[in-house]
Amino acid sequence: MPNLTRRATLGGLAAGTVIAAAGRAHAGETITVADPGGVYSTAWSESFYRPFEQESGITVRNITRDAEPTSQVKAIVETKSYIWDVVSVSIQSIKLLASQNLLEPLDWDNPDMAQLIPQAKQKFWAGTNVYGTVLAARTDHFGKNLPRSWADFYDVKAFPGRRALPKQPIFALESALLADGVAPKDLYPLDADRAFRKLDQIKDHIDVWWASYPQTTQLLQSGEVDLLFTANARAQAAVDTAAPVQLIWNQGFYGLEGWAIPRGTPRADAARRFIQYSAKAKQQALYTKTLSYGPTNPGAYAFIPPARAEDLPTAPSHFDSLILVNDDWWTANKDRTFDRYMTWLLK
Repeated sequence: MPNLTRRATLGGLAAGTVIAAAGRAHAGETITVADPGGVYSTAWSESFYRPFEQESGITVRNITRDAEPTSQVKAIVETKSYIWDVVSVSIQSIKLLASQNLLEPLDWDNPDMAQLIPQAKQKFWAGTNVYGTVLAARTDHFGKNLPRSWADFYDVKAFPGRRALPKQPIFALESALLADGVAPKDLYPLDADRAFRKLDQIKDHIDVWWASYPQTTQLLQSGEVDLLFTANARAQAAVDTAAPVQLIWNQGFYGLEGWAIPRGTPRADAARRFIQYSAKAKQQALYTKTLSYGPTNPGAYAFIPPARAEDLPTAPSHFDSLILVNDDWWTANKDRTFDRYMTWLLK
């Protein structure tokens, strides 16, 4: 963990003064922040939304976005109907949005923003959390015979049970290839034809096609399905409500999610100040109490209990088992792969 130097401390105090002064200038203003909903909204309300309101005088209204919001951002900018001022988007989506000139540049002249890990720093995007995508299984169904890999997910004879897959292809294609024997180091570029052939084998055994990550928590809590893959925090949310659910970190994936600003919003300055506030180490540590994702400011770990740190994807016991999602491949192939997946679902 980096040491907090006197210069960094003074810089943080100065940044707080700037935000406070800016808040007075924007008192009475309201920004709308679109997040994934569910446990995100709960965690970020405590760590970001309400504290920022108190410090800045700017009201934060948060709403739930779609699981994949790129088309919504595009529509907002092209119609100039700024129903969002800040939106959380994954690293897989950010290059596509930036390449189409749909985002506002961020102000990186801020000490808290400077502390973020390199992967979280982009001109138009600031990462807020490192997330894992893992298998989650109901232990009341599988008992000690838990699936341990994507091959097990596809083995419906050895591991019978109700399964779910998403209505979008990110991770679905990767997991199909891993189940078909592709080594993690050879995963990209994705062999889409091979992935769809493997998906054909499991399609008739899928009981639920989920549309949003909050839905996966509900599916696990209710026992409507016994096995699915989802973001680790969504599965952990089920565990935290005493649902008999086990996270399986082996062959999981990791990526980053962060804030972006639709280009042209008249509240861009207030939105930038909110994003800077969200980079603070203490504020990121707060969300880990509810949302079990890894903070992008390493200084946050100074404020996270060790036991809770082990629930996070970046914990050493988990991180080596995770595979980095190749956002360059998805940026280049996203539209045609999504179209192909949607067509495949309807067959």
